[in-house]
Amino acid sequence: MVKKVAGADEAGRGPLVGAVVAAAVILDPQNPIEGLNDSKKLTERKREKLFIEIKEKALAWAIAECSAAEIDEINILQASLLAMRRAVEKLNIQPDHLLVDGNKTPLGLVMSCEAVIGGDAIHPEISAASILAKVARDYEMVELDKKYPQYGFAKHKGYPTKAHFAAIAEHGVIAEHRRSFGPVRKVLENK
Repeated sequence: MVKKVAGADEAGRGPLVGAVVAAAVILDPQNPIEGLNDSKKLTERKREKLFIEIKEKALAWAIAECSAAEIDEINILQASLLAMRRAVEKLNIQPDHLLVDGNKTPLGLVMSCEAVIGGDAIHPEISAASILAKVARDYEMVELDKKYPQYGFAKHKGYPTKAHFAAIAEHGVIAEHRRSFGPVRKVLENK
């Protein structure tokens, strides 16, 4: 019997707003996907093309998240791990082994888990998960931009850029901002 290996990764640890999004993927060895790599090394267009292809060709895939409120409650590292665990648990096929990008693995999973630093550039399963998580989170930022166009989320995706800081200074903090993050906390303390 062939061992089913899943990859898991997250996107959105650094932004000041929104959920941290994770994905888990079990690839089909009979249906390879060309061009998988760390999502940060791919163009937006290439990521979006692969996003569709991964969802079509993978044996199983799932996307999950932890909200800004959960991040504030348990911290970004724990929220990232919890989002990955949720993604793995949502898979319609449970893997025998899980490869996780980074140096920690989610707690509470029944399969064997292995943390791989830089795994999104080494293991195609993790690359695929990194692409799904990044594109899904970017889509969320585009939706948030429609709700709050004055913040420019579609452009900076919630990262701590000059434009984002300027928008927070002018318009204040919204419900989706991560209040435990220094720059956001500072604005709230100065009100």
